[in-house]
Amino acid sequence: MGTRLRMLISAVILASWVLSASNAHYHTHRHHRLEDVALTEEIDVRAHRNKRATDDRNALLLADTPDDSGPMAPVGDPSDLPTCLLCVCLTGSVYCEEVDPDMTSVPALPKETNYLYARYNKIKKITAKDFGDIVTLKRIDFTGNIISEIEDGAFAKLTMLEELSLAENQLVKLPMLPAKLISFNANHNKLKTKGVKSNAFKKLNKLAHLYLAHNELEAVPHIPETVRTLHLQNNNISSVTVDTFCKSNDTYYIRPNMNEIRMDGNPVILGQYPNSFICLQSLPVGRYQ
Repeated sequence: MGTRLRMLISAVILASWVLSASNAHYHTHRHHRLEDVALTEEIDVRAHRNKRATDDRNALLLADTPDDSGPMAPVGDPSDLPTCLLCVCLTGSVYCEEVDPDMTSVPALPKETNYLYARYNKIKKITAKDFGDIVTLKRIDFTGNIISEIEDGAFAKLTMLEELSLAENQLVKLPMLPAKLISFNANHNKLKTKGVKSNAFKKLNKLAHLYLAHNELEAVPHIPETVRTLHLQNNNISSVTVDTFCKSNDTYYIRPNMNEIRMDGNPVILGQYPNSFICLQSLPVGRYQ
């Protein structure tokens, strides 16, 4: 009986040891498997990151690689660029002053432009197509260009235009002007009397300010009665008549609006024509002796 008990105890101990060893082996094996899985996942993550990095580098390289489909188009004339890249465009106003590179033609304007300032550029010519459908223009200033030609009808559609400056250009004749002009400036050009039609200003029944100084005019053009300010200084005007400002057939006629006339710098001696100014509120500025 004692021998059997000892054998049974030994068997139990052996079984416990085997089970313990088996569990230890199982946990060790499971731990290794978990480590393997974690390592595999880490390798996969690294591989994915490396692939993304490679793709990003390739994308950057592709973006920097020049297009082999053809040579890059050269930078064209500034007239080919959108106006608001060359000029400053605000609501209703376009400022194209001293544009660099040189602006040699009238820029295409945004619709509903009211004011265009294109001063001190190299514009040479104004065509009948330049203002197209931009009928909303109220003021245009081309001061300080090299305009020598304006096509007939260039301003014909500008029925709302009130102020136009063509000062400091190279004009030898004037185009037909819009009927609603209030102010017109053509100082410092090369205008002669033959280049200014006798009725150039006749139908401008709202014209208040007319500037034709520093030209080559030989005579005073017809001046509408609405004109208040008239600058004709430094021309080649050599004479005036009673009908220049007044009316020879109406000795009671008074020109009520005109309050400033400059004729200094002309060869005409105004003192020789006393009856030419009797309808005026003030005498013209000029040479009297």
